[in-house]
Amino acid sequence: MATINPYLTFNGNCEEAFKFYKSVFGGEFTYLGRFKEMPPMEGHSPVSKAEAEKIMHVSLPIGKETILMGSDPSGAFGKVTFGNNFSVSINTDSQEEADKLFKGLSKGGKVTMPMDKTFWGSYFGMLVDEFGIQWMVSFDQNEKK
Repeated sequence: MATINPYLTFNGNCEEAFKFYKSVFGGEFTYLGRFKEMPPMEGHSPVSKAEAEKIMHVSLPIGKETILMGSDPSGAFGKVTFGNNFSVSINTDSQEEADKLFKGLSKGGKVTMPMDKTFWGSYFGMLVDEFGIQWMVSFDQNEKK
């Protein structure tokens, strides 16, 4: 069964926002990664000094089944505007389920990142559905036993 979590995108103040959310909800970040920690990627420029300290991804559990996630955009994705600064993140129990949901949601929409294995160990993809909603689909093989 899939779980759904909110994913928020900020214009460079993700760390400040998540420190605030942590003060409200409590708990600890299960992950906080910066763009400078990304490995070099073929065909992409290295991360600039201005972006190096920005948040690539942060996770804060806020309930039994819910994780608040977020990031700052890299220059490659452009500036965030209010209204497009969130996505619905779906975490699946299998790669097959991830592919099925991704295929279904992308019908009539636009794939922004095809499903593929990532450097952080997930099978992951992003899309905008035909109604303009941004989705992230992921299967984290490392968490399954």
